[in-house]
This record gives sequence, C-alpha cells and structure tokens, in this order.
Amino acid sequence: MSNVGAATSIPAAVTAPRWNLSDLYSSPDSAALESDLAAAAKEAEAFQIRYQGKLAAMPGAALGKAVAEYERLEERLGRIGSFAELTHAGCMDDPEIGRFFQTTQEKINAISTRTLFFTLELNRLDDEAIENKLKAKELAHYQPWLRDLRAFRPHQLSDDLEKLLHEKQVAGRAAWVRLFDETIASLRFPVDGRALSSAEALHLLSEHDPRLRRAAAQSLSAVFGANTRLFSLVTNTLAKEKEIEDRWRAYRRPVSSRNLANRVEDEVVDALVAAVRQSFPRLSHRYYRLKARWFGVDRLDYWDRNAPLPESDNLVIEWPSARETVLSAYSRFSPELASIGARFFDSDWIDAEARPGKAPGAFAHPTVPSAHPYLLLNYQGKTRDVMTLAHELGHGVHQILAAPQGQLMADTPLTLAETASVFGEMLTFQALLAKADAKRRKALLAGKVEDMINTVVRQIAFFEFERRLHDERRAGEMTAERIGEIWMAVQNESLGPALNLHDEYKVWWTYIPHFIHSPFYVYAYAFGDCLVNSLYAVYRRQPEGFAPKYLDMLRAGGTRRHKELLAPFGLDASDPSFWARGLAVIEGFIDELETLD
Repeated sequence: MSNVGAATSIPAAVTAPRWNLSDLYSSPDSAALESDLAAAAKEAEAFQIRYQGKLAAMPGAALGKAVAEYERLEERLGRIGSFAELTHAGCMDDPEIGRFFQTTQEKINAISTRTLFFTLELNRLDDEAIENKLKAKELAHYQPWLRDLRAFRPHQLSDDLEKLLHEKQVAGRAAWVRLFDETIASLRFPVDGRALSSAEALHLLSEHDPRLRRAAAQSLSAVFGANTRLFSLVTNTLAKEKEIEDRWRAYRRPVSSRNLANRVEDEVVDALVAAVRQSFPRLSHRYYRLKARWFGVDRLDYWDRNAPLPESDNLVIEWPSARETVLSAYSRFSPELASIGARFFDSDWIDAEARPGKAPGAFAHPTVPSAHPYLLLNYQGKTRDVMTLAHELGHGVHQILAAPQGQLMADTPLTLAETASVFGEMLTFQALLAKADAKRRKALLAGKVEDMINTVVRQIAFFEFERRLHDERRAGEMTAERIGEIWMAVQNESLGPALNLHDEYKVWWTYIPHFIHSPFYVYAYAFGDCLVNSLYAVYRRQPEGFAPKYLDMLRAGGTRRHKELLAPFGLDASDPSFWARGLAVIEGFIDELETLD
C-alpha cells in the first residue's frame, strides 16, 4: 500500500548480539543430540517396564527414587526440546529448521508417551496412600511437585484417552501454533520502500516522525487484514479444541485450567480483573486525555498511542549502554543479582538482533537446570527496548536462582514468573529517573505509565477479549468480522474516548501470540505488575534486609504458593485491597505527570 505523506527514512538498525546455543548442542545434526535422543528412548522403555502398574505397592523410598529417575529423563528431553525451540525461534522462515523442529517434537512426543503412565498412576493413588509414602525423605523432597500434580486429579481422564490426547498433540495444537508462528515470521510490511518484519514495523509506532508512525500502522493493518482468514481459522480451531478438552475434563470455565496451572484461586483472578476494569477511567482514559492534550488534539490516532512526547529527544541507546544501564540498576539493589545478570551478556546467552524470520517480541527460555536460560529480544535502541531487556533479564536471573530446585520444581507459575521481570523493570526505571532532568523525567514517567498501562490495562482487556471469544465460540465458528467486533469493543472500553481506533484497527488481534500459545496467559502480566508495585513499595519503606528475602523468594521456584511467598513481605494477593494498592502506584505516576503538564 502507499505511504501517507513522505515519511522520513527508517532509522538504521542497532547492533545487537546473537546467542550461542552450543551449551545445549552444537547443531541440529550433532552426534550428541542424536545420542541423547537414542538414550532417552531406551531409558523411557526401561522405565515403563520397571514401574508401570507397580506404584501403589512401592514403599515411599523406592517411589522417591522412581520420581528422581523420571526427573532425569524429563531433563534430558527438556534439553533436546529447548534446543529445537530456540533454533526455530531464531529462524522461523527456514523450512529445514522448521522440519527439524517438527521432527524433534514428534520424537520427544513418542518417547514421553512411554512415561505418561507415571503421572497418571501417581494421581490414581488415594490421599492416604500418598501421605504414608511421603514419610520417606526420598519422596518428601518432591512433595511440592506431587501437590501441584495432584491438583489436576479431578480433571484426569482414562489412561487411553490421556495417551491419545498426548500423541495427537504434535499433529493438533502444536501444528496450529507452528502455522501461526511461521506465518507471522514470514509476513513483510512495506514501509518507506522497505519490507519489514512485524517486530520492525511495530517498533516504528514509537518513532518521533508522525508520518512514519502512520505509515507503519497502516501497513500493519493492511497485511494483518489480508491474512485474517488464516488467523481466524487458527483461532477458531484452537478455541474449539480447547472447548472440547475442557468439556471432557470438566473444567467450569475456559480460564479454569489456566488458573489451576498458575496455582491461583479463581476468586483471586476475578478480583484482579474486576479491580483493573474498574480502574480504566482513572488510568488509561485519564492518561490518554492528558497525552492528547500534549499533542494538541482532542483524540489521539491509534498509531500515536505509544508515540514519544513531542518535546522528548530522539535518543538511540546502543547495546553496550543498555547493558550498563540495566546491570547498574540491578547492582544497586543486589550485587548478586547483577553478577548473575552479567553472565547472560558475557556468555552469549542473548539473541537481541532484530532480523527477518526471527520470532517477534521477547522471551526468556529456562531450558533445563543443568544448562541455563536464553533470552530473545528484538532490540532497536529505544528506552522501551532497554526496559524489555531489564524485564527479560529478570526472568533469566529468576530461572537461574530457581534451577537448584530441579527439573520438576524449578518452574514458577506464570503469576509469579512475572515478579522478577517486572521488578527488574522497576529497578531500571527508578535508576533512570534518579538521573533525569525535568524534561527527561516527564518523558520517562510518560513512558513508564504507558508500559504499565500496556502491562495492566491492556492485558486485562486482552483477557476480556479471550473470555468473550471462547464463550461465544461454543455456539459455533466465528467470522473474522465478529472477532474484530469483540476486539474493538474491549479496546474502546479499556483505552477510552481519547483514542481514535480507526476501523482498520479491528484486525490487530491477529498478531498477539499469547492467544495462540497459552490461552489466558495474559492476566499474569497484570498480576505481576500489581504485585511488584506493592512489593517495591515495601522495599522503599524498609530497604534493610529486603534483597535477601527477595532472592529467597526467587530461589523457591515452584515449591511455594503465592501466599507463602508473599507472607515475609506482609502482602496477601487474596486481600481485596491488594490490587487497589498496586493500581494506586500507576495513578500516582499520572498525578505527577499532571503537575508537570
């Protein structure tokens, strides 16, 4: 499509590193990878012969040793799977890499089918039998894992059905997810004479030149719009697949399985969603009215929602400076935190280069405890990119601290997994703010408020979009037009009347990966942001002794629930006022911005 006006040139790419995956395997065809696959297949077969049908009669000590053996096998498969996922994420448009990724998934699936009996059989043991076996120290070590595994007992199907669903995964949900990922990675968006990836085009929405922002937005709308038929098919299919499985497993609501996996009660999530939705007028509606006034208009066009302030500088932050900014902020809080973070830069554990074919967005992949996490970003030199680096590095440090819990218990529920990442952002933001002059302070505050609105308001709007979509899908397939109507309704409700969401914006639901990868994941961002706001307030009031308690919380991994983890800080997410305190922090930043207006 043609650009509107004569947009200025797209800024040159910032030099950023690529990761080195050789700590996992040297290449997709490495002998070590093939050897590990063969060994895992042999071990899984022996494991099945040794233990299937025998768990009920085993004493606790022997069962504990069996769980340890299962954990070692899971870790071997996890290393192989992580390498395949990361290789694919770095180059999604290469058909050979796509073939390697799919083939590896299929091999892992076939191997893990042999061990599937183990968790199913553990869940068939009654509570009294498990309690007796837990008296043995060998099994007691795994009590948190057993607790979380057995939470799914009411939703477990027969062994044959569980095996069928497990085997079909690679040709069902996983295949649709791969189609989505590779489609998004292959799309190109024409702007200013260049064909950009989605990450590059979306980045232009925070450029200074309004003509460039508009051209990028309209290109994104046009390309998303041209592909809505495919994206609506993927969305409809996965929503129906989820509805069928939820019905068989007797989940009460579409979100129930996510809440159970997150080890958080339905009423806690309901309270969060209600509190954020009630805050829309005080937060997003109010802020965008303020921003529209700064831009001299009654209503902002949607492509100006994340635009830098008119008077802000057009600073490009090179990668070494971003590293120094984040690690310095971490170090002022905890030298240990910064020391762990530095390893990611020094050891090539980060892929930050924005390039065609690479997965858009950002993530931290924990891989397995015997290795280390890897970070993926699309770094392009904005302050927001520095905040993304601080966020993902927080995840990575958290994953390293939790790794000693082992393969089965290092993983943290999504609601708590966002704690270290958002806390890392807050540390970095406060460090930048402390050094800023009045002009820079206003720009930083505005950027922070926008990031918090994106993390809290926007993610709860995404949650509401998913809720309405999954509820309505039960009545039959939805057209792309109808999905767009739901999207526009929740966006207008959440962002408010000061934003002009043109009709073309109705297709922007298509590119959100969380809807496809992990239904209802999105509320975890709001959970984490509000939690960290409260946590940071505790730190500011009483910094003495806070850092060791904070690091202990991260080291716990998945062994403790949110009530246990927050108790040392005097916080309780089940308290109705908890969310209000977190949201008040955002409101306070907007209050300050109004004084600077």
